[in-house]
Amino acid sequence: MIRFSLKKGQQLLKKQFQAFSTQQNLIEIFIDDVPHKVDPSATIFQACYSAGVIIPRFCYHERLAVAGNCRMCLVEVEKSPKPVAACAAQVAPGMRILTKSEKTRIARGGVMEFMLANHPLDCPICDQGGECDLQDISEQYGYGDSRHNEYKRAVEDKNFGPLVATSMNRCIHCTRCIRFSDEYAGVTELGTSGRGRNTEIGTYIDKMITSELQGNLADICPVGALTNGPYAFTSRPWELKSYDSVDVFDTIIPLIQIDTRGAEIMRVLPRIHEEVNEEWLNDKSRQAFDGLKKQRLTLPLARDAQGNFTDLYWADAIQQAAKKLQSVKGEEIVGVIGEFADCESIVALKDLLNRFDSDNFEIRGTGVPQLDADFRANYLFNSRITGIEEADVLLLVGTNPKIESPLLNSRILRATRKNNLKVFLVGPANDLTYNYVHLGNNASILDEIANGTHPFAARLKSAKLPMILTGAGVLERVDGNAIHNALKKIAQNSPVINPQQGWNGFNLLHKDVGRINALELGITARRSSVPPKVVILLGVDNNLNAQDIPKDAFVIYIGSHGDEGAYYADLILPGATYTEKNGTYISTEGRVQTTKLVALPPSGAKSDWEILRALSEECGCALPYDSLEEVRYRIAELAPHLLKYDYIEPTVLGQVALKPESSKQTISATPFRDLIDNFYMTDAISRQSVTMAKCSTAFNPHKFSTFKQL
Repeated sequence: MIRFSLKKGQQLLKKQFQAFSTQQNLIEIFIDDVPHKVDPSATIFQACYSAGVIIPRFCYHERLAVAGNCRMCLVEVEKSPKPVAACAAQVAPGMRILTKSEKTRIARGGVMEFMLANHPLDCPICDQGGECDLQDISEQYGYGDSRHNEYKRAVEDKNFGPLVATSMNRCIHCTRCIRFSDEYAGVTELGTSGRGRNTEIGTYIDKMITSELQGNLADICPVGALTNGPYAFTSRPWELKSYDSVDVFDTIIPLIQIDTRGAEIMRVLPRIHEEVNEEWLNDKSRQAFDGLKKQRLTLPLARDAQGNFTDLYWADAIQQAAKKLQSVKGEEIVGVIGEFADCESIVALKDLLNRFDSDNFEIRGTGVPQLDADFRANYLFNSRITGIEEADVLLLVGTNPKIESPLLNSRILRATRKNNLKVFLVGPANDLTYNYVHLGNNASILDEIANGTHPFAARLKSAKLPMILTGAGVLERVDGNAIHNALKKIAQNSPVINPQQGWNGFNLLHKDVGRINALELGITARRSSVPPKVVILLGVDNNLNAQDIPKDAFVIYIGSHGDEGAYYADLILPGATYTEKNGTYISTEGRVQTTKLVALPPSGAKSDWEILRALSEECGCALPYDSLEEVRYRIAELAPHLLKYDYIEPTVLGQVALKPESSKQTISATPFRDLIDNFYMTDAISRQSVTMAKCSTAFNPHKFSTFKQL
């Protein structure tokens, strides 16, 4: 432990020395006659930005490669005969830059005049109005009259799909969309064709963009050429009220901004978080919110003798549920935790079942993984998401990150290009947008790697910071424990776990946040051998089978939508979704985040933990909390780190936690299968979304076409 601390101290000193060396190498330049010390590798734009000087731009974006084709960032540089593009020119010692001179103003005005020569006067009907860079910059640098009397060009609109609306007459050819598609989405479908005023941006052939990140094109477009399709013509930015929250569709839990008008959610946008989602968002997280309005449960419902549902008052529904709980033994009660269950609801369910001396829990999402909550290193993304940028070898096991977590896959893509990350795959050979070595789709390959008989074992041992990324679906197999043990053995026999470097590259990619929340609260899935008489479904809408629920069992469903869980229910208690409550969620890397109450749930629906609290009181064993703060105090008793928001509690004892267990179970030769077959519809909310239904039809035409069309 002392040597580990010394190593950390040496690394810290090294970083401090490097920072000191960088300070020593700074050069002096003059921006508007004011001296500044800047890094010699910086561009003029970056130097001005660090000095607080604003330079207009269209094509330049901090996260994309430099194109230098809009020329709006022209500045005057002393001794330079012509204005210089600030985004593409590097600083030099003693350089004198003038950003407010008359020469600079005239140059930028000329560029703006050419841009507006072909730009239509669509501002009153353009969805980018109020958020348009062209509007803002033309107000400062545009001329009152135009010297161009020619007809404006006309460009046919493109069909990029249901998520991105196009109006290509407004395009200024900044090429941001092309660069994003290539560098972040990993698809090379967008490009330019033609020359001069005949230049067009499109897909060359008439096709839609097939990327799970295409909604970001509307965010980075500086004009109204690419806009948010489902949001089109619904509201203006100044009519909206914004709330900061987090998304729960993706288990890395990206930060989002929810814009509302009155009580209605109008759109969802990404917020910046460098360690999680940077400033991007996948399409399901962005557009599936319209599923919150469809097929909602608004009143308690009870199934009668004929199998039909009748509505109840809340008092009657709680009383009926309490009578059923009190009429059976504790070991005959089972609680099942769903994919979107928050920590507050899980704690309330755990405390309620414990009052009946029951510890029977199941964690349902896409399946039932065989995981133990004793060691956090067993089930978390131990290297953190940013660890992908440090790794030199990545082994993917039974996972398709392009579908399971598109933002995580985008980081892998950039690591393969910038850091020369080598990717190897054991599982189905899918298109991941980057090159990889396919080792096969046989689970027994993992045994060979663990025993050192596979050629890849030597490659893994020679790596400096290797990483293993396993899909949670792998552990849902019958031989899940054997696979988990084989992966632990691989980690122990290679530098995947390297305490000297402070590295733990043993990572698990979950599909459902409810599962992570339960594990963080110390809940391990287990069920007694006694057939259950009462089953409580806490937002469970995936992977339910009739054989899992005995015919004589009484099923209580607490959830938001009339989906799969409600189909099995005898009593339905309507709950709230992630936008309708303040809830705590933990990401796949162990980062604690909270959702915010943005819109009230439909009349008659309640927060899940409040329903369980009322049920406990009716049962005569009231839970000891009445407010959200008191529930979180209870959470702190079980797991204190869950009150440290936007923080990752480090996993310790990696070598101990990931020590292979003795087991007689062997790995079967059954190949791995894809966990998700339709990215756009994976849960109760997205299955009710009209936008996601359009995406499913548009991007999976063969699967969703009727027999008449075949």
